[in-house]
Amino acid sequence: MTLTQLSYMITIAETGSLNKAAEKLYVSQPSLTNAIKELEKELGVTLLNRSGRGVTLTNDGVEFLYNAKEIYSQYEGLMRKYGKGGSLKKKFAVSAQHYSFATKAFVDMAQH
Repeated sequence: MTLTQLSYMITIAETGSLNKAAEKLYVSQPSLTNAIKELEKELGVTLLNRSGRGVTLTNDGVEFLYNAKEIYSQYEGLMRKYGKGGSLKKKFAVSAQHYSFATKAFVDMAQH
């Protein structure tokens, strides 16, 4: 199971269509279908009911989607924090009693 497959399942559920999901994800419909079939094979369950009018989630698919959204949300949070351009800022702190000579020595050292 990959994060890509989780993203695919979430998008399929949102659009209700493999074609619309493929378009939204900028992948071919056969590639999307193959990715979901591989996921279903790996899990040993059917996640989607396919029909001429689109797709719906099976009972297993509903449960899977709930968990997939949780996992994918956590992944996105990690990327916002630690990924390229993330919000995590490196911090440096010194805890000491306030003595002006110590502060001056630290500032002098930091500037060189």
